[in-house]
Amino acid sequence: MNALTTEWVEKADGDFATAGRELRARRHPNYDAVCFHAQQAAEKYPKAFLQEHSQPFPKTHNLVELLELCLAYHLNRLGRLPKSYGL
Repeated sequence: MNALTTEWVEKADGDFATAGRELRARRHPNYDAVCFHAQQAAEKYPKAFLQEHSQPFPKTHNLVELLELCLAYHLNRLGRLPKSYGL
């Protein structure tokens, strides 16, 4: 994994862990923070994938757009989607 990919994954892992900790808080969990950090993790993992495969991506928070870029990479590279996508 290249250095920038590692950085994206580490940041995503941190957001995911923070969301989980806040979700498990016994007193006054902040559900807004859970949602924010979960969205951030969901955004950073596809960016890590695209970075690792040298695929450019815009500065965006749009998860659908990021997923479409990941799917386009698979279609261009493999001529099909991986079976794990179930599509």
